[in-house]
Amino acid sequence: MRSAIVVFVGMWMMSLVAGAGEVHVAVGGNDANAGTQAAPVRTIQRAAEMAQAGDMITIHQGIYRERVNPPRGGESDAKRIVYQAAAGEAAEIRGSEVVRGWVKVQDDTWKVTLPNPFFGGFNPYGDLIHGDWFDRRGRDHHTGAVYLNGQWLTEAAKLEEVLKPAGDTPLWFGQVDKENTTIWAQFTGANPNEQTVEINVRRTVFYPDKPGRNFITVRGLIMRHAATPWAPPTAEQVGLIGTHWSKGWIIENNVVSHSVCSGIALGKHGDEFDNTSANTAEGYVKTIERAVKAGWNKENIGHHIVRNNTVSHCEQAGIVGSLGPIFCTVTGNTIHDIHVRRLFSGAEMAGIKFHAAIDTEISGNHIYRTCRGLWLDWMAQGTRVSGNLFHDNLGEDVFVEVDHGPFVLDNNFMLSRTSLLNMSEGGAYVHNLMAGRIVVRPELKRETPYHPAHGTEVAGLRNVVGGDDRFYSNIFAGGDGLAGYDAVKMPAFMAGNVFLKGAKASKFENDALVKPEADLAIKILEKDDGWYMEMKFDKAWAAERTRKLVTSELLGKAAVANLPYDRPDGSAIRIATDFLGKTRNETNPTPGPLENPAAGNVSVKLR
Repeated sequence: MRSAIVVFVGMWMMSLVAGAGEVHVAVGGNDANAGTQAAPVRTIQRAAEMAQAGDMITIHQGIYRERVNPPRGGESDAKRIVYQAAAGEAAEIRGSEVVRGWVKVQDDTWKVTLPNPFFGGFNPYGDLIHGDWFDRRGRDHHTGAVYLNGQWLTEAAKLEEVLKPAGDTPLWFGQVDKENTTIWAQFTGANPNEQTVEINVRRTVFYPDKPGRNFITVRGLIMRHAATPWAPPTAEQVGLIGTHWSKGWIIENNVVSHSVCSGIALGKHGDEFDNTSANTAEGYVKTIERAVKAGWNKENIGHHIVRNNTVSHCEQAGIVGSLGPIFCTVTGNTIHDIHVRRLFSGAEMAGIKFHAAIDTEISGNHIYRTCRGLWLDWMAQGTRVSGNLFHDNLGEDVFVEVDHGPFVLDNNFMLSRTSLLNMSEGGAYVHNLMAGRIVVRPELKRETPYHPAHGTEVAGLRNVVGGDDRFYSNIFAGGDGLAGYDAVKMPAFMAGNVFLKGAKASKFENDALVKPEADLAIKILEKDDGWYMEMKFDKAWAAERTRKLVTSELLGKAAVANLPYDRPDGSAIRIATDFLGKTRNETNPTPGPLENPAAGNVSVKLR
């Protein structure tokens, strides 16, 4: 009888909380509390279990070492479940634990031995990174990590490497036996027992264990330290935070960092076919076919908003997604230091790596110091990449691979050594500034899908012969310009482009403006209040030609899909504003991302 009364009272208290619409979490709370501001719970997971559709979970200042597994989502965009940091408070979730008890071995090398139950059911130091399209580069890699005062060390291939004197890159090495896990690490000039040393113990930080947890908002949190697995397009894609094949998430104003593989995941569900593709295009085609049968469509999946986050220090991708990033908006994010350690390799590394970004907007992002900025791989259709700033990326700023279009890139600054690697067709490139190389390649060995307008059904499969692209009113400030298009099989459509610093026009443009000696002299500078670009601009580049405002009518239809360049709702595109939102001159718009910039030396705040 007493137990029944306790259960009734507990349920009554929970109903009061749900009715109130807000659950408070604080490091000084108690999970037996009601979740009010005066009596907060201790863990975010407890708040997740209490919250119902329409509720808000407010997380107060402090570090929460847990994995949040939302047991349910909201019911609609208007009745979602919101996880948010309290106003003006730094709430941080970490997938790591602090470890003390380090014993000095020699020089700067220390070790600690932990009983395996310390890790629960998941031990990152025995968990090998593996999967489709993963290249281990001749050695093992684990999902564990060691951090000294917030900065991670690098995993050594062998124990003897850690026992040597530390170099510029401090190392760690882990070994798991039946009872214990031993970790050796180099702490240069530091006593780890007097500093903050943390190790990964959780696979993820915020991720539902099942698909279909829809309409969740995660806002204003700091999330770090996850032992994430490799996330290929043919397996479940787990990020430090991820949507797990759901619909309608909003991930905004967060700081996401130090994920062994990926930061934010918008990707695929898991099934018995995970990592069984044998790295073949045919294997991924089968993955797509199974997804369509399982409900991969506009009604069930995608529609996420990922905005104004800072994502860094991830060794696979800042934001990753296969099939899940459909009908999404990814905007205003800063993404940097992605796959810069280059310990392993594979085919999935980029600031943003999406398969099937159907009707997805990627806009206003700042992507730099990555292995490659944006990789749109397979089925970029209805995709718009607009107003992004790319620079200092080791590989391409943008790689479009085996897409048939239509997709549009407009008003972007693409300033790395290679601006564009194009193994697609049906793209429209409008009012961009490309300072690096343009590489154009066909792909005749793989047949990849295209779709009906604004849908996910597979309309057909084709290989990429090259061409059918549009280039209007761009500035090319280096590299070979568009000369690579002279060899494509399908016609390309070009007008109003400007070629500087040796960049060459293509045979497809009859009246190109070519100034081989001219140089924009671009510099990107980080100042106290943001990022600036300095350049030298000559107004004659705009005045010497008359250009048309680019619209859906001008762009026509992509050949393979036989579809127009339009918006997700079917309305027409008019590229009538510039990178900064300034209205363009409709009778003769200025080439490049900036409308009518000042003449001579120009300094513009871009971010």
